[in-house]
Amino acid sequence: MTPHRLTLACLTILLAGCASAPRSEAPGRESGTVDVQVLAFNDFHGHLEPPTGSNGRFRGVDAGGVEYLATHIGRLEATNPHTVIVSAGDNIGATPLISGMFHDEAAIEALGALGLDVSTVGNHEFDEGWVELLRMQRGGCHPADGCQDGTPFVGAEFAFLSANVQTSPRGDTLFPATAVKTFAGVSVGFIGLALEGTPSVVTPTGVAGLTFLPEAEAANNAARDLRRRGVHAIVALIHQGDGPGQDGPDACGSQRGAIKMIVSRMTDDIDVVVSGHTHQSYVCQVGTKLLTSAESFGRLVTDIDLTIDRATGRVVRKSARNVVATRDVEKAPALTAIIDRYRPFAREIGGRPVGTISASLLRTTSSAGESSLGDVVADSLLDATRDPASGGAEIAFMNPGGLRSDLEHPDGAAGGAPSGVTYADAFTLLPFGNVVLVKTMTGDAVVALLEQQFDNPSPGRHTVLQVSRGFRYAYDPARPVGRRVDRASMTVNGRPVRPGGTYRVVMSEFLWAGGDGFTTASAGTNAIAHGLDLDAFLGYLTRQSPVGPGPQDRIRIER
Repeated sequence: MTPHRLTLACLTILLAGCASAPRSEAPGRESGTVDVQVLAFNDFHGHLEPPTGSNGRFRGVDAGGVEYLATHIGRLEATNPHTVIVSAGDNIGATPLISGMFHDEAAIEALGALGLDVSTVGNHEFDEGWVELLRMQRGGCHPADGCQDGTPFVGAEFAFLSANVQTSPRGDTLFPATAVKTFAGVSVGFIGLALEGTPSVVTPTGVAGLTFLPEAEAANNAARDLRRRGVHAIVALIHQGDGPGQDGPDACGSQRGAIKMIVSRMTDDIDVVVSGHTHQSYVCQVGTKLLTSAESFGRLVTDIDLTIDRATGRVVRKSARNVVATRDVEKAPALTAIIDRYRPFAREIGGRPVGTISASLLRTTSSAGESSLGDVVADSLLDATRDPASGGAEIAFMNPGGLRSDLEHPDGAAGGAPSGVTYADAFTLLPFGNVVLVKTMTGDAVVALLEQQFDNPSPGRHTVLQVSRGFRYAYDPARPVGRRVDRASMTVNGRPVRPGGTYRVVMSEFLWAGGDGFTTASAGTNAIAHGLDLDAFLGYLTRQSPVGPGPQDRIRIER
């Protein structure tokens, strides 16, 4: 094992022995077998440059950045001529400025240069709609902005798969359901599975006309088709995942995640399930299947080894380990060249100072689900829309999943001298470009909205809406469904919220459209649009700097 490589997890199924043992250069470890290596990652989210702050570390080690990830993948690939590189989705969407301002063409090009072969689609692949996602695969300049870097966009060099995303009642899929790779006479099939709940976590217009089928059902149908074609070694790539490990980040994960139930329903003809979505790392066994995940942002790569019998085409041995993509290796020149082509455009815009903070603004939540950063972003939406001409907002709600990064001060929570915030920092925090809308809701409708926080929790992330100053309430998670919010505790600027009273509420178009499962938002009326959420936040920074952390005292848990 080379010194740069940090092995974090090792699990061998069917035969004892650690995956980090030296590989044979022969076709197989024993006569009549072929060794195939699958290198997997997930939730890259366009992080071409090394992520900053906590997003750029794994267990205290600086990690990530596509130039370093490519080097680690290249070194692993060199150990086995029979290697395939795969992703479990969210390669694009919710991306930093250097990729996001180019509609993620930069990330698609970088992943092609890295050698990615096959990927499923994640929910964030649909952030700009499925028609735009087809352009990511096929190429062509953006219909509105053209090819901003001055070079043609040829599309992805890798293949998107989507076995459970249908475009018609006939069963046509948006992308192929499967792909097959052949190594030294043996074939390995790959199945791509999108998150079944994608319509509830993206803007509905982005997936209009598509049907998302249950993952296990689609996987079993695709596996059956592969078997009919003579393919018996099968890897599923699924954009769904588990919660954090109970015994450390490389343990098998918690029991809260949906992935184990889905995998348990998959046919045993599937040998390996590469997962994602929850930004966790794990290597574990579910029944006869090997289940893996590699964190996020290119900080890890999962090294999966399959030994396949030539005569039957079946996997007879499988193992996996997560390897940290540390930054103590040389950068991959091909990836540096891509970043250097895009960086001047992004730097000109992204380096512009937009404000200062007096201490770190973090997504870390209180026991009630409230974060210091969430408070500030909600305040910025309220501040931008309080004037009657802008909507007359009294309450602002922000979905925590829309907060994509922290704003970190060099001195942390203690703060000190004001620390600068750039446009790129703000863009990375709020990359979706959601339009902000103010609508009228009754007090009863506000309660119904808040109740839905507890009915649709996603594994590994909080669903408690962040609230603006002047709005307070308490809830008891032990109460029955529909009665968790304490209505008597709800106040706006010190006044009780009346059930039949009307209130002007500001949220993103994503939430108003029912995103994250907040379907009761449809009760809002008399809409007034007020530009983008990012612009509201930038204006707040300009007016209020230096901005300090929110107080995290607006939401309480009653016991």
